[in-house]
Amino acid sequence: MSLRTEPARRFSPDRIDRTRRVQSRRRARMADLLAVVSSTSVATAVALYLAYGGLASVTDAASAITSVGIVTGLVGTDLILVMLVLAARVPLIDRVVGQDKAMAFHRKLGKPALYLILAHGVLLTIGYAMADGSSVVAETIALFNGPDFALAYLGLGLLLAVVVTSVLAVRRRFSYEAWHLIHMLSYAAVLVAVPHQLSSGAVLADGTWQRVYWLGLYVLAFGSIGLFRFIVPMVRSARHDIRVAKVESIAPGVVSIHLSGSDLDRLRTKGGQYAIWRFWTGTTWWHAHPISFSAVPTTGTARITVRDFGRGSRTLGRVRPGTRVSIEGPYGVFTDAHRSAPRLAVIAAGIGITPIRSLLEGSSLRPGEATVILRGTDDSQRYLWDEIGSLAGLRGSMIHTMMGARPPGLATWMSAEALERGVTISSALPHLLDSDLYICGPQAWTYLVVRDALAAGLPATQLHVERFDW
Repeated sequence: MSLRTEPARRFSPDRIDRTRRVQSRRRARMADLLAVVSSTSVATAVALYLAYGGLASVTDAASAITSVGIVTGLVGTDLILVMLVLAARVPLIDRVVGQDKAMAFHRKLGKPALYLILAHGVLLTIGYAMADGSSVVAETIALFNGPDFALAYLGLGLLLAVVVTSVLAVRRRFSYEAWHLIHMLSYAAVLVAVPHQLSSGAVLADGTWQRVYWLGLYVLAFGSIGLFRFIVPMVRSARHDIRVAKVESIAPGVVSIHLSGSDLDRLRTKGGQYAIWRFWTGTTWWHAHPISFSAVPTTGTARITVRDFGRGSRTLGRVRPGTRVSIEGPYGVFTDAHRSAPRLAVIAAGIGITPIRSLLEGSSLRPGEATVILRGTDDSQRYLWDEIGSLAGLRGSMIHTMMGARPPGLATWMSAEALERGVTISSALPHLLDSDLYICGPQAWTYLVVRDALAAGLPATQLHVERFDW
């Protein structure tokens, strides 16, 4: 349906578009800088080892193998500390790349870090065995008898458990809470290896810049986790005193939870963002929920909309008014601030409407600037659709609905009826190439939309898809 237009806004279209391009380039440069910093940290670890006599210690095959083992350990440990920083929800990282991309990079580093640490253990054992003239088995037993090395082996075991349970096929067998508890072992895996690292003689000798560097990395990683994962959320939750005001059923298995609090606008939430929510009841306090805002918070109110995806989310529909709520966030770059093109295109399916609804509410749109496609299998999936049409910012914009099941056996995000009429992503979104495209819906469905958009020629920089599941 087409809605009426509103008067032109204060700033000229050219000025708005120019500002968006500048901001987009600035974020790209910052993202590149973060990648450079991560790579530089690894290079620095190796360079400091070499600067403090790493090569000078190589005199034979045994010492060469030992030195390579030390380097693999340093690089592996550095990568693990980078992973911890990426998982710490540092605001700068979130604003530049978003938590979904940060965590995707975090996951990619997991296996290389583990392989390096495994190589570290194997190479050191072989090098020490050669130097002592003993067997690898005997050397391993001897190392276990030393308290620092015993802790190092314990750290390796914990790290192995974390990486194995992070593999998607394995992770699906665990509840979020069980997986998260196991994943917390990564902190212990790093900490228990610290005595072994600091007691390894000249490698991190007292009074060297190498020792200062590594202690600084540990402080940065664990300080970031302590500050942004625990202290800031606790202070923020206490300051805003968020509580459940009302639970409203909007469809079978879907509820909107209306929240009240103090100065909620000071959360500085942008439309499209999400937060990690914890509801303090006897059945829900132990479960943290990543849920999008379905409306931009005001001074005293906020709203999230939740679909029943399992036992954890199902219990949220039964929380009582007055329940205290704690928050981590807001997070995410699925916002109007990350646009770079002159137009806006949106495709939402199912409960994916929630961040889309707040995104559109919080966007600065010119008349006719947006094109919105709302996708549902049947009428029961019209979550918040009526609110989309009433948003003031969408006056003059086009809102299309696509209802119906997908054709069986065909990999498409469209309904069978739309395909029969010859609808394509380019015909549904005639200004696609001049638009930033925001997509939110089930993961497999979203992939199909992304595939079609890229095939139609949309630059990847104008695609916005954000995941915040575990």
